Amino acid sequence: MYRDNTKVIKIGNRVIGGGNPILIQSMTNTRTEDVDATVAQIHALENAGCDIVRVTVPTLEAAKAVTEIKKQIHIPLVADIHFDYKMAIAAIENGADKIRINPGNIGDKKNVAEVVRAAKERNIPIRVGVNSGSLEKELVEKYKGVTAQGIVESALDKVHIIEDLNYDNLVISIKSSDVLMCIKAHELLAAQTDYPLHVGITESGTLISGNIKSAAGIGIILYQGIGDTIRVSLTGDPVEEVKSAKILLRALGLRKGGVEVVSCPTCGRTKIDLIGLANQVETMVAGIDLDIKVAVMGCAVNGPGEAKEADIGIAGGDKEGLLIKHGEIIKKVPEDKLLETLREELIKEEQLKAKQLQEE
Repeated sequence: MYRDNTKVIKIGNRVIGGGNPILIQSMTNTRTEDVDATVAQIHALENAGCDIVRVTVPTLEAAKAVTEIKKQIHIPLVADIHFDYKMAIAAIENGADKIRINPGNIGDKKNVAEVVRAAKERNIPIRVGVNSGSLEKELVEKYKGVTAQGIVESALDKVHIIEDLNYDNLVISIKSSDVLMCIKAHELLAAQTDYPLHVGITESGTLISGNIKSAAGIGIILYQGIGDTIRVSLTGDPVEEVKSAKILLRALGLRKGGVEVVSCPTCGRTKIDLIGLANQVETMVAGIDLDIKVAVMGCAVNGPGEAKEADIGIAGGDKEGLLIKHGEIIKKVPEDKLLETLREELIKEEQLKAKQLQEE
């Protein structure tokens, strides 16, 4: 597989590439200069399961804020740079764990060389980012439009600029809002480089459309063994990006841990507010550190059978419901006690896990 053979890159206290676990990234949407707001959002992202966070650094004030932000967070911080190479150097000097640049939009090669010099002094990785929307005119003309081939050529051109400066502590990111183009570009790039790849569908949209496009694009790319970090880019709360990324990785068997919630789509037999209950369950289990599957079913007819593969399940009935464990009905409970009953069972599971860890 591609990701098993990519170059190992250290980002702060995390490592990517070489078959290491795929890490989840997100980006804050606060003003980086507002340290309190930025730190608060990063803490929310950490709690949701974010592994690496990116902040925009458009000003010197934002670059200086990196120092204080770093003191208060627990995951690596990446500085996102556009146009001004001096901001990249300032971010590095203020402790950024990685920088993201497009060498093509920060000026001439002299500017790029200054950024590389600063990164080399501190051994800070550089993420070379190229988007289809910023593809060079000559490549658009060469390939008669924006194409996967053009995106890859652009990215490798930028990588070669940095390699020629004797630096290879690199991660590559190529993005497009066109799902099929993005998939093709990653297939082409993975065959031509061994640098770790950051995968995402850029400008994918709002919560619904963005999740669907990201699941299709990122999912296909990851399934082929390509990709070392991912971001599900959504127009909304960044925490939702992390939630979606975790579900995507679990669905592909690329991440273990955390409670997986499965629920039925409802039908005419459903006599409880299953939609509300399923959402409550999903919120409740978000912070529970158990590697189990929880089923939330709408009726007692198929509930036990459908929940058979789950560790714990609840199924609605007529003003009452069932608690199910490994396909076996444990007890009946009133409808308004289903969530509470499930919570109690999960607490028991947590206590059991803690006891087992102590005995080990």
